[in-house]
Amino acid sequence: MQFKSKLPYIHSHIFSYMSGLANQYNAINLSQGFPNFEPDAVLKNLVAKCLSENTSQYAPMPGLPLLREEIARKIQCCFNVAVDPDTEVTIGCGATEMIFDTITAFIWPGDEVIIIEPGYDCYRPAIDVVGGVPVVYKMKAPDFSIDWQELAACITPKTRMICISTPNNPTGALMSREDMQELARLTAGTNIIILSDEVYEHMVFDGAVHESPLKYPELRERTVAVYSFGKTLHITGWRIGYAVAPPLLTAELRKVHQNSVFSTPHPLQKAIALYLSESDEYLNLNTLYQQKRDLFRQAMATTKFKPLSCPGSYFQLYDYSAISDEGDLAFCERLVKEYGVAAIPVSRLYTDHQDDRLIRFCFAKTDDVLLAAAKRLELL
Repeated sequence: MQFKSKLPYIHSHIFSYMSGLANQYNAINLSQGFPNFEPDAVLKNLVAKCLSENTSQYAPMPGLPLLREEIARKIQCCFNVAVDPDTEVTIGCGATEMIFDTITAFIWPGDEVIIIEPGYDCYRPAIDVVGGVPVVYKMKAPDFSIDWQELAACITPKTRMICISTPNNPTGALMSREDMQELARLTAGTNIIILSDEVYEHMVFDGAVHESPLKYPELRERTVAVYSFGKTLHITGWRIGYAVAPPLLTAELRKVHQNSVFSTPHPLQKAIALYLSESDEYLNLNTLYQQKRDLFRQAMATTKFKPLSCPGSYFQLYDYSAISDEGDLAFCERLVKEYGVAAIPVSRLYTDHQDDRLIRFCFAKTDDVLLAAAKRLELL
């Protein structure tokens, strides 16, 4: 059988590859972005309870009303923004599904989509699958800030969407109030949609504030903002995320969601809804992960790795140029095989595999694991 692949550049997913290598060599896995600790026992117990409460059939396509109401309450609390749970909130199978659905709903063949790199590697494949044209804007190390004059040069009459991520994966860079104002200025009077990936919204450090386009009326009308309970509640394996958008955009997003997965697991949605009604523990994530960031950085201070700024997310970038001239992929492979620690080569989060000799460690791990990894890395 002959056919033309829509994604010929995808072979082994870098996150799966490095985790597989970590398992093969029994290494400490600081590569893939997931916690190695359990969620709140209260939440797990609620799942068991909900399984016995007639939740074995489909949940409503847009998501369980109770959960959408809790999300609206959460956004009101965090952003002071009113959201209609019936027409503006959609529950999906993880943030990645919501990102894919948004791109699929609005991008036609030939439409241009600006993506900011380095970044999460799900945007470009979704754009390519629907025949869109990815236009890459590259942030520059070490601060990874956005030069809005340079980004403006990427906009053409064919630009249909701009994908942003704050806090950014892998850099941890935050978009500021001034960044949001520049984005509003660039898109004013256009038909450009903003896809805002905010899955690390509660992991913002050193007194900084998370900025979302939802806070800005001139951006809110054109924004689909995507979030992840996997990141917020330490349940990445449950695959529950959500999107918030104005009714006109939500209606189109739901058309794709309805015909891809239709709905997400009913008992998990109900358990999360009940948990949110009782707990706002997620508001303490900034403290939890700042402590982990600081612990890991302090432990790594005795190594030859040079840390970059980490204002948000649960990822820390390190420059290893004082250790080796190897490319970052080869260096990460050697780290696993010879030193028993797995990391992500940042070059794989650029379309052109730009190699700045940077690697990404995930510090969403128990303290003993972080300290053990740093101890092994002292040997380089």
